[in-house]
Amino acid sequence: MGLFDMFKKKAEPAAPAKPAAVAATEAADTLCAPANGRVIAMKDVPDPVFSGEVLGKGCAVWPDDEIVYAPVSGAVTVTMGHAVGLATSDGVEVLVHIGVDTVNMQGDGFTGYVTQGDYVKAGQPIIKMDRAKIKAAGYPDCVVVAVSNTAEFADVELMVEPESAVTAGTPVVKVVRK
Repeated sequence: MGLFDMFKKKAEPAAPAKPAAVAATEAADTLCAPANGRVIAMKDVPDPVFSGEVLGKGCAVWPDDEIVYAPVSGAVTVTMGHAVGLATSDGVEVLVHIGVDTVNMQGDGFTGYVTQGDYVKAGQPIIKMDRAKIKAAGYPDCVVVAVSNTAEFADVELMVEPESAVTAGTPVVKVVRK
């Protein structure tokens, strides 16, 4: 070790590799599945705030793996470890929320791939969740997709049968304009 080596900045650990995007079927006023898994109707989400559609209509997916993808293309309006808000160019506001009560984990078990102000394409990875940590904390890990400005539209409809298996990027929710 040389005399001045002690002043050198230590190398930062490498950031985790970002997974590849998935092919998403983009269409106006359509939300895609945020994860591979099984779709459930919003009324079946094990949380009264989501099942009562307080935060908007949509659906959830019981995931098969740990990567969550953008259900629409748009601007990232908020990131909170376990959740991401998106706004499409045509006025649809979408909340992607991982799990029930996972806010209590304070970001532990979640790796974000986007930050507020980013623009994402549908199918782009936005969060990695550690399903084992979520389970160990005692929380369900369903991935909720809600149109948070539902009141501005005529309706928000599920496009697939509840309990259907879906792959990330598959259209699952349709926004019906007034």
